[in-house]
Amino acid sequence: MAYRIEFQDSNIESGTADIHRTDCDGKNYIAITLYDDGDILTSLWLDKSTAIKFAKTLRTEINKIVE
Repeated sequence: MAYRIEFQDSNIESGTADIHRTDCDGKNYIAITLYDDGDILTSLWLDKSTAIKFAKTLRTEINKIVE
């Protein structure tokens, strides 16, 4: 299933992924949450250093795409 990326304060629909900052136990995380039929399917929480590594890897993979 493909997911459409939405950002915080968006409508939560089936097939969407919400990206937002969240706090847990006094620590900040970037949360990527996938929804299916309005329910949370799964959620991925990244701390700051992991989110930076993820973004760099994502940029590298995007640059490899040949159109």
